Amino acid sequence: MNELIISLPVLIFSVIVHEVAHGWVALRLGDSTAWREGRLTLDPRPHIDPVMSILVPALCLLSGAPVFGGAKPVPVNPWHFRHPSRDMALVAAAGPASNLLLAFAAALLFQVAAPRLFLMEGLLDVLSALFQINLVLAAFNLLPLPPLDGSRVLAHLLPDELGDRFRELDRYGMIIVMVAIIFFRKPLGHYLSWFMSTVGGWMVS
Repeated sequence: MNELIISLPVLIFSVIVHEVAHGWVALRLGDSTAWREGRLTLDPRPHIDPVMSILVPALCLLSGAPVFGGAKPVPVNPWHFRHPSRDMALVAAAGPASNLLLAFAAALLFQVAAPRLFLMEGLLDVLSALFQINLVLAAFNLLPLPPLDGSRVLAHLLPDELGDRFRELDRYGMIIVMVAIIFFRKPLGHYLSWFMSTVGGWMVS
């Protein structure tokens, strides 16, 4: 229960930052849709999805699985961009990048707070959760599976016609992700472990 009390607010904060990063980069590139709909805010109310923001992470914690979840995706209109394919890739990359920055900040603060453990034990628990959860969010969202952020980046890197066909898979996105989780759990677990040890290890070294 104590882990749930710490991890759930940290996850909600992290996925909100993730979505705000998408919307902020989109605004900088010419699309104000997220801004006009009030999504460029850290106020959780416009972002919370009852299933992805609360139910899924709670089930992850109760089952012992890595904590994962999401917020409502921010609306983005690629036709407002000067370079739709490239700019959508940049908008997509902003989400995992924000999670990596949060993880890195948590690692730095942890190193500062650790020598003062007797004063900041609760803070260390929060920083540890912030570090681990954001690494998982970054790793998962970088997978090149529609509709995850990594698929937007991959679609831009593919030849135009192939990239367009790849984007059409977005309509089956949640099915693709669920199939990957159910039938490729072991490879995904190895990937997450590698990401945590490699990227996370670099951050704390």
